[in-house]
Amino acid sequence: MQDHDTRIVRENGLEARIAAMVEPAIVDLGFRLVRIKLSGLNGLTLQIMAERPDGTMSVDDCEAVSRAVTPVLDVEDPIDREYNLEISSPGIDRPLVRAIDFERWKGHLAKLELAVPLDGRKRFRGEIRAIDGDALVLRLEDLPDDGEPDIRLPLSDIAEARLVMTDALVEASRKAEKAARRRAAANGAGSADEA
Repeated sequence: MQDHDTRIVRENGLEARIAAMVEPAIVDLGFRLVRIKLSGLNGLTLQIMAERPDGTMSVDDCEAVSRAVTPVLDVEDPIDREYNLEISSPGIDRPLVRAIDFERWKGHLAKLELAVPLDGRKRFRGEIRAIDGDALVLRLEDLPDDGEPDIRLPLSDIAEARLVMTDALVEASRKAEKAARRRAAANGAGSADEA
């Protein structure tokens, strides 16, 4: 059975080595690593995407992660040339990297690619229906010839997955952010009352 909080979508090569270096510092702060990505943006950019367990990430949180990972990157020096460091939140059309991400965004549209083809197909797009054991149940947008709309995709075979921007997703994200701010304010008030 899949641990719902373990990343199922992982990096390869240098990105994987960097993830192994910085993830402990990110976890120590109470955040979760979402993704490491190297891109040719502005020369070379190392993007570290992270979030709180509730899926939120503020500008202050990004600064805290940057302060924690910069010394690790300076000591380990995994990149052999100059690069820009970018710390970011997953955003609304976020990558889905854990089983819990699929559960949290059940009912929303996602697109994904498998590492190995399933019945000759690697790319899928549809509504997230459920996590059932070690499989994602996806209701396909494009109905197959047999007419069965739901397909089971092994979580371990997912190479990349992300939410598709829709009005419903924007509204759900707004509500989740608002609820997270209320929880943070209530926790802050509780701490102040105890002091």
